[in-house]
Amino acid sequence: MIDLLIAYSFFLLKVLTVLIAVLIPIIVILGSNKNKKSKDKGKIVVKNLSQQLEEIGISLKSAEMDPKAYKKFLKERQKAKKKESKGKPKEIIYVLDFTGDIQASGVSRLKKEINAILASQVKCKEVVLKVESGGGSAYAYGLCAAELKRLVDNKIKLTVCIDKVAASGGYLMSCVASKIVAAPWAIVGSIGVIAQLPNFHRLLKKNSIDIEMHTAGEFKRTLTPLGKNTKKGRDKFISELKELHVVFKDFVKENRSKIQVNKVATGEVWQGEKAKKLGLIDEIGTSDNYLLNLSTKFNLLEIEYFEKKSFAARFALATELVMEKGIYKFLDIINKDRFIT
Repeated sequence: MIDLLIAYSFFLLKVLTVLIAVLIPIIVILGSNKNKKSKDKGKIVVKNLSQQLEEIGISLKSAEMDPKAYKKFLKERQKAKKKESKGKPKEIIYVLDFTGDIQASGVSRLKKEINAILASQVKCKEVVLKVESGGGSAYAYGLCAAELKRLVDNKIKLTVCIDKVAASGGYLMSCVASKIVAAPWAIVGSIGVIAQLPNFHRLLKKNSIDIEMHTAGEFKRTLTPLGKNTKKGRDKFISELKELHVVFKDFVKENRSKIQVNKVATGEVWQGEKAKKLGLIDEIGTSDNYLLNLSTKFNLLEIEYFEKKSFAARFALATELVMEKGIYKFLDIINKDRFIT
């Protein structure tokens, strides 16, 4: 069995190597033909979630009711809708979605969605943001938090819903919200900073390869992957890391005043009741349940900034998804029946 897995691993690596060797030149050629005049081709797409949820409920009713009763139900619903249209319109709640990566690349889309909400000047009851992120660049997620702060500064209630994970940078941006709702198994916290850097100095020296690096300013470069690192530079790097951690803690404390920051700022993560007890979240529940409860009283509008991708970008994304699926399939074969809950 082990020999089979090893053989399959080598086969998979060969296939991936061939794919990369063939696809990269194609993507580069296609990308070079792209119009260099970069124009914002994006647009804001608005979906009525309240209407979608209502239609789902109606479709289920049609299956369980007899035709006569269903016809009567539709007539009564039509009357209720007519009466509702004459009354006071429902207050609006905007729904946004953020899926993060190491560079928080979704921040540009988030920024445009927030711009649309603020520029519309339409009074809204609340903004609900669904967050899923394990963190990444402190500066990139700091920008995400700053963008969300714009909503709070404009007296708009912000609620963050976490279904899977909002750790490190993901929690940094989430803590801006006045309410955080997390699913029972969702991971939150990881209030800490990490940095790692490989050093090839000894390997280069062994192969008689010299690296020259010149800086102006004592701490312009504290650690380097190629040159020889000094104790002074290493100590400076660690002190900068600690300073960034202090900034992170202060930001959490500023936005979540009830939290005992030193107790939770250890880099650990928590779930469910424990996270609620520590003050990291306010409520336990899924985003779907939270939105479903709001849909009967308010008009839920999901806002998404959609940008039309070039053929090269779509091709690259499709290739990435195929490769990712292949890797996950391989991992699934290896780990099959190893972890059972």
